[in-house]
Amino acid sequence: MTHPDLFGDAQAATSDLSAKPVTSTAVRAAQLRAALHHHAHRYYTLDAPEIPDAEYDRLFRQLQALEAEHPELLTPDSPTQRVGGKVLAEFAQVRHRVPMLSIRTETDTKASGAEAFDARIRKELGLGDAQPAVGYVAELKFDGLAMSLRYENGVLVQGATRGDGETGEDVTANVRTIGQIPLRLPEGVPAVLEVRGEVYMRRGDFEALNERQRQRIAAGAKGEKTFVNPRNAAAGAVRQLDSGIAADRPLSFFAYGLGEVTAPADQPLWTTHYDMLMQLKAWGFPVAEQTAVVEGAAGLVAFHQRIAAQRDSLPYDIDGVVYKVNDLALQQQLGFVTREPRWAVAHKYPAQEEMTQVLAIDVQVGRTGKLTPVAKLAPVFVGGVTVTNATLHNELEARRKDVRIGDTVIVRRAGDVIPEVVSVVLDRRPADAPQFTMMSHCPVCGSLAEREEGEADHRCTGGLFCSAQRKQAVWHFAHRRAMDVDGLGDKLVDQLVDSGQVNTLADLYHLKLENLANMDRMAEKSAVNLLQALEKSKQATLPRFLFGLGIRHVGEATAKELARHFGQLDAVMAASEDALLQVADVGPIVAHSIRTFFDQPHNREVVQALRDAGIRWAEGEALAPTEMPLAGVTVVLTGTLQTMGRDEAKDKLEALGAKVAGSVSKKTSYVVAGAEAGSKLDKAQALGVPVLDDAGLAVLLSGQKP
Repeated sequence: MTHPDLFGDAQAATSDLSAKPVTSTAVRAAQLRAALHHHAHRYYTLDAPEIPDAEYDRLFRQLQALEAEHPELLTPDSPTQRVGGKVLAEFAQVRHRVPMLSIRTETDTKASGAEAFDARIRKELGLGDAQPAVGYVAELKFDGLAMSLRYENGVLVQGATRGDGETGEDVTANVRTIGQIPLRLPEGVPAVLEVRGEVYMRRGDFEALNERQRQRIAAGAKGEKTFVNPRNAAAGAVRQLDSGIAADRPLSFFAYGLGEVTAPADQPLWTTHYDMLMQLKAWGFPVAEQTAVVEGAAGLVAFHQRIAAQRDSLPYDIDGVVYKVNDLALQQQLGFVTREPRWAVAHKYPAQEEMTQVLAIDVQVGRTGKLTPVAKLAPVFVGGVTVTNATLHNELEARRKDVRIGDTVIVRRAGDVIPEVVSVVLDRRPADAPQFTMMSHCPVCGSLAEREEGEADHRCTGGLFCSAQRKQAVWHFAHRRAMDVDGLGDKLVDQLVDSGQVNTLADLYHLKLENLANMDRMAEKSAVNLLQALEKSKQATLPRFLFGLGIRHVGEATAKELARHFGQLDAVMAASEDALLQVADVGPIVAHSIRTFFDQPHNREVVQALRDAGIRWAEGEALAPTEMPLAGVTVVLTGTLQTMGRDEAKDKLEALGAKVAGSVSKKTSYVVAGAEAGSKLDKAQALGVPVLDDAGLAVLLSGQKP
């Protein structure tokens, strides 16, 4: 913003109203006019707004109120006397034969806004309470760029922006690139037909466009940028001097009205607004499917509420709905006031973007150790709720947006989406605002915070020790494929951690019956079963224990390879990155992650505490994969085994070097078939693959090949 003093001067002038009411009010009006002209220029002409729509609307209403109270302050160039926008000199000018006027905005975002409009229409028409309800067309209020399409003898000859409502810009070449806009209409259309509507960009297309932009930037393309929102991307595309750029951007169009139409006065083409829209649809113009005819205030309220519920799931952005009197004769009777029709109103929803100040930037630690910078905001009402926090995602994103403490920022919240900072109002930045830098250690446990190569997120390396990760660590440790603690679900984990009974994994093995009896929905039998499951889990295997530790990038397969390669836990904990790289399935990232985990003293302490609690497994000598008795054997398990569960059988087979696959092929060595074996057994028989029963499985598990 090039007028940073406007708001400060306005406050000074307002504070002196009691001494010089007329002069101070005149100063305030002049400041508001200047600010609104500036921001309208940024929005309509440069497609680079500095403030959200809601902030502009507030300034506009302030000026309206001042001019209504002091008519002598009204000037011909006041933004309240024109639609807004300015024609770029590079484009040819188009004089609208029927002005493209704006619609009055109802700022009451609740149902009462619809009721107020209906009451106003009934009063204008002189309708009493006993007379029938007024019929309306209810439409969506799109967040795009208003456009007028002129057809002569059924051929598109001109596309023009709204401009200032009287004169717009000729963007015909760009409009022709929009696939939804017909270039030729069917027979029977009026000789001159001006269709009014909105050019916009669908959310999915917008995300795809920004992804292409990010790839171009990464490839070193000069002058490329990502776009803040679909509206700016669409407006910028339509108003490109190079139509090739417009063609590269995926634009869409909705029709919602008419300008000039040549038709016999005594033979109207339609009598209602809705009929007109349906005729446009029949001629090939897209009309929003949500458009509906409703009756009276109740119908308007129901439409407003219905669309509000759908708003976040729509494939495009809207910021409200529009109500129009359906009967064209009644529209003519109601007429216009200055810059807007009496028979229509735009009823907005709560703004999804607002402006506020960053008071601080905190770093939160998630359940998996991810460190997320969060902007602490001066409270602002946006998207229907009061927002005090907005995510900055990670250090790279915070740096890209250059968000700093003290900044004035635009915050967006749509539906249940976590609020985020869209952009910074740089002209309001304090001179001493420091750039954000991610801390080097976890703010919760003090462990090292690292960002792995190729990743955007920093993570705490505290793992088992970090209290922020405690619930995730306990839940993962108890997982069926880890220590298999039956009965220890996520809700019980929450209770145990929140109550302070479980601070480390080893605390699980010190729980008593009386501890568990106080848990919600924990009967004595369930508590006894859980204690028995914990006791049973002490007889583990090294692969399960390694997997249960939750080391980043170490899944089941990697844990098995580590156990297979080193044979003992102490050998794994002491292995250098070079030694770890000798393990199958371990690359540089995984090796670094393992070494970093065991380099943290806290993690080593928890491992020792688990061993002290009685967890044991059979440790052996390190074996090369080729030295294992079932090396090179591929087994498929199917059906219900009699002697053990399939998970147990899989673990034992893999411990002997076999590969356990999920599907049968010509490379399968054996299929072990239990009761109710299905298609895998059929396929094995068709391919001639040997089929084993429980006795044959026992032979395999003895290290021999049947």
